[in-house]
Amino acid sequence: MSFYFDKFENRKPPEPLVYSARRELLYQFVATMTLAMGAWYIWWRWNYSLNYQALWFAIPLVLAETFAYIGLVLFTANLWKTKDYPQQPPPTSLSETLEMPLSHDRPISVDVFYPTYNEEEDLVRLSVLDGQRLQYPHPIQINIHVLDDGKRKTMQALAAELGVNYITRTNNQGFKAGNLRNAMEQTSGDFIVICDADTRIFQTFLLNTLGYFRDPKVAWVQTPQWFFDLPEGKPLRVVMKKYLWYPGFALGWLVEKCCGPVMVGKDPFVNDPQMFYDVIQRRRNWANASFCCGAGSIHRRDAVMEAALKAYSRSIDTVLDEIMPDISKVLAKAAKKLEKKDAESRLNDRLREAVTSQIIHEIEMTPYKFHVSEDIYTSIVLHSDHGSEWKSVLHPGIECKMLSPQDLQTWTVQRFKYAGGSLDICLNDNPVFRPGLNWKQKLMYGSTFWSYFGGVWNIIFLLSPAIYLFTQVSPVSSYSGEFYKHIFPFLVLNELATMLGTWGIAGFKSKASYLSFFPVNLQALWTVFRKKQIKFPTTPKDRQEGNFFHLVIPQFLVIVLTIAGLLYAGYGYHQGSFTNLNGLLTNIFWGINNVLAMSGLVLAAFWQPDDSDVE
Repeated sequence: MSFYFDKFENRKPPEPLVYSARRELLYQFVATMTLAMGAWYIWWRWNYSLNYQALWFAIPLVLAETFAYIGLVLFTANLWKTKDYPQQPPPTSLSETLEMPLSHDRPISVDVFYPTYNEEEDLVRLSVLDGQRLQYPHPIQINIHVLDDGKRKTMQALAAELGVNYITRTNNQGFKAGNLRNAMEQTSGDFIVICDADTRIFQTFLLNTLGYFRDPKVAWVQTPQWFFDLPEGKPLRVVMKKYLWYPGFALGWLVEKCCGPVMVGKDPFVNDPQMFYDVIQRRRNWANASFCCGAGSIHRRDAVMEAALKAYSRSIDTVLDEIMPDISKVLAKAAKKLEKKDAESRLNDRLREAVTSQIIHEIEMTPYKFHVSEDIYTSIVLHSDHGSEWKSVLHPGIECKMLSPQDLQTWTVQRFKYAGGSLDICLNDNPVFRPGLNWKQKLMYGSTFWSYFGGVWNIIFLLSPAIYLFTQVSPVSSYSGEFYKHIFPFLVLNELATMLGTWGIAGFKSKASYLSFFPVNLQALWTVFRKKQIKFPTTPKDRQEGNFFHLVIPQFLVIVLTIAGLLYAGYGYHQGSFTNLNGLLTNIFWGINNVLAMSGLVLAAFWQPDDSDVE
């Protein structure tokens, strides 16, 4: 069977960003200055710049700025420094990965899991075949397992054909997390490699990751996910020639000569995860707070099981603590009526034993938390296991390739799942208040969860220019020299710090994507607030056909409203009814930035793969 990604098979993954101690030191200096100027700006905004004649506008905007500044502080802490774990040679035997060597040493055994539900058999075939090519310089036992929640005879036949183990179950409880737990009950490998159905693992995966486990405290290693099928786009000159013939080609060529290469249609959904893995996750190694992201990770079985047992015990104790006071009150009344005071204690002990026995049968032990974001949830459980002090590692090198969402509907489903799962953890089991985590880990997890609230203040930033352009009502007391004196140094330093902190990765598309993400964030937040369950949809691996404009209506309305405001204010200034030139220019630039940020996702709704040759 032929797949659309066949033509991308020979693509090579990018190398990890090169570390520079000088650049990091410069970033830390500029970032510190940025936070200082930002604090000065926020202090000035609250104390001296509010327009008291329009508090309905002024207060929401200054609150949005304050919340965004808190996010900046957390983001700066996340990017503070790079501290890669030293990569060690692969262990020759299991004892080299344990605190206490075995009396009878043996080779390491590894289980490779491929959870699947409704993916095509030929897609899973490609992944398993790559898994069978894993290499290791020492004797090792590698067992590959297809975990089929679809209960398909065709998938079972595929596993038999390839000579790998086939595991299924009678129900789909817990979805992917439940699938993994079921597989753990039927396997015994010392280490577990987690893949998705489309994870094409490289031959060097074990060679480059098992060495970290020479430290007996390392619980898991996460490798970057790389989408090898991202559209590369077409040069601007080629696109303009298609619509304007050779004059368009010449104009496009001139623009590219002045501005550098411009690729139209490159990564339309901003799926490239390098910013997340090579910057955000990698910079969390110093705080031991890099979390698991599922596919492309390898776990120490003993760590996962030990943390699960402790969480299981805590769950039982929590339930007992909730119900035993009421039971004790009833027993006290019964013993008093029977005038047998010593009976209360005996009854209480026996009943506690009986209730505990019943709870043990009702509460299930879950090595991977039954949650839509089971990966980060399990990471929190392991990181908070204070007695064991487990470590996590983000290995900077790419060791597998995967498929990216190829349409806006799939992209939206995936992002909603991420946002909803993270917000659900934040509001119901917030790691910031969880015992066992140190302050650095709480800071890093707090940064992740805070970012998902961004839709609340981003919608204010997006609507503010239009409100001003239509009403001439200003959220600040005046657009004066005092205002620019406070905001310009902060904005310039922030851009410079971001550039230094993410050196080697283009930042505008990531910032634009985060800003245009606001409808999904707000929908996820509303779902969690209403205590609705976040669904566990399997991300489709094929492109979904159709018109996806309905998914970007909020972003499109922001564009239309902003452009209408610009035209209205421009006409008013021409007629003399709009007199505040400073306010007009400020909000023109602000509005144009918003339009550009929203336009990328709106255009992505109409994106179609183009197989024609690039000239």
